[in-house]
Order: sequence, then C-alpha cells, then structure tokens
Amino acid sequence: MKTERHAQIIRLISQYDIETQEELAEKLNQAGFRVTQATISRDIRELKLTKIAKPDGGSRYAVLQNTNQEMSQKYINVLKASFQSMDHAQNILVIKTVSGMAMAAAAALDDMNFQEIVGCIAGDNTIMCAIRSTDEALLLMEKIRKMLNES
Repeated sequence: MKTERHAQIIRLISQYDIETQEELAEKLNQAGFRVTQATISRDIRELKLTKIAKPDGGSRYAVLQNTNQEMSQKYINVLKASFQSMDHAQNILVIKTVSGMAMAAAAALDDMNFQEIVGCIAGDNTIMCAIRSTDEALLLMEKIRKMLNES
C-alpha cells in the first residue's frame, strides 16, 4: 500500500502543481488512498520531496534530484572499486564484486536511483538486481559499463 501510495504521489506532483500537503491529501483521497496529514508529512520526508519555485510565483512539490555531484562520484567509486563482472538472465542482472563488497555496491546502486532497477539483493560477492524487462536489463548493463569506464 505504501509503495503504491508513494508511486501515486510521484505521479500527482509530476502531473499537477501541488502547493500544500492538504492539496496532496485531497488528490490522494480522490485517487482512492485514505491518508491523514501525518501520513502525507511522513511520505514527503521519505520521498525527499522539496518545494520549488513556480515561474509565475508560488511553489510546488517536486522530487529532490540528487544534485550532489560529490556523493554521486562516491557511489561510482564504490562500484569501480568492487566491480568484477556482470551478466543477465532475462530481466535479472547479476553483478559479481570483490569478496565482501556486494552489499556496499548494492547500496550504491540503490542510491543512484536507476529507473530500471526494481530492487537489489546482495550477498558477499554477488548482487542480484530485479530489472523491469530484459531490454531494460541490457540498457542498464550498458549504462553501468559506461559509468565504470569513465575516469
């Protein structure tokens, strides 16, 4: 339920200029989600939503984009330091890492918010990423290769 609600919140703030928690609660209730102000407040915090200025004045909710280049580079460095190989089996991407580094690399992948990744499970030296489709698994593999090959 929470995952569906969060997905609906992202859709709503992408579609409408929602300025207040009350507006968001109203839109969610119209979409069939029964929410309280406390739930909305918690969801905003968990989704890392922020208010941005609208061109004509006022503000609206938006997803906080990871503009912190330094943090992004740290995630890339974790992947570069741990990466051994990767392969896929249809929509499952399997990444092999240096022993003991799979969890750190999976956390880095999660924080990089690749749209293709539904979720990651990590062991000692292996990460299994559930990808939405086989085509997206191939696309993600290419993105990761490019990222790892850049200096």
